[in-house]
Amino acid sequence: MQDYAVPVNETTEGAVMTKQPKKTAALYARVSTDQQTTENQLKELRAVARRMGWKLDGVYVDKGISGAKGREQRPAFNKLLKAAARREYDVIMAWSVDRLGRSLQHLVSFLGEIHAKGIDLYLHQQGIDTTTPAGKALFQMCGVFAEFERAMIQERVKAGLARAVSQGTRLGRPRVAQSVERAIRKAGKSGKGKKRIARDLGVGVGTVQRVLAA
Repeated sequence: MQDYAVPVNETTEGAVMTKQPKKTAALYARVSTDQQTTENQLKELRAVARRMGWKLDGVYVDKGISGAKGREQRPAFNKLLKAAARREYDVIMAWSVDRLGRSLQHLVSFLGEIHAKGIDLYLHQQGIDTTTPAGKALFQMCGVFAEFERAMIQERVKAGLARAVSQGTRLGRPRVAQSVERAIRKAGKSGKGKKRIARDLGVGVGTVQRVLAA
């Protein structure tokens, strides 16, 4: 597993240049196995940056890491977001939406985080560019669908819990045996501390607190 984050100062050749490029961009690429390469992803993204007249200021690559992994388990992605928090770039560029993550919720959360800093997103395969009004509108719709997805998940969880209860399943942590509860109460009346009772009877302090409070 490899990752790297490389600051670069790459002038966009072949574009109409001004003294100050309109936007600075960071590239993010990821492959799931060490046998794959990110070179094709980066080549295409660099070509787009040249056409757009954007200046490349950083390249972030995660190798051998699944997109299902969280931010902390994707070192280059984590560094990219920290750089975004410092407002080091104007645009983050990626080959495809699945390079950023495998969940619509994660993507919308990521977009909200970078947009809060005034940073745009370019996704090559999907043809999405939030520097344009159409791109912004599309991702607003993604936000609506993500909220719908969250609501559906919550409803399924609630329905599952209700079904379990109707079938006689007891929710929550399993209760300790009545003999243990009696021993806890007896020890409590004798003046022992809760931690001492828990240690002596091999139960958690929370269990002791619950029994004594009942």
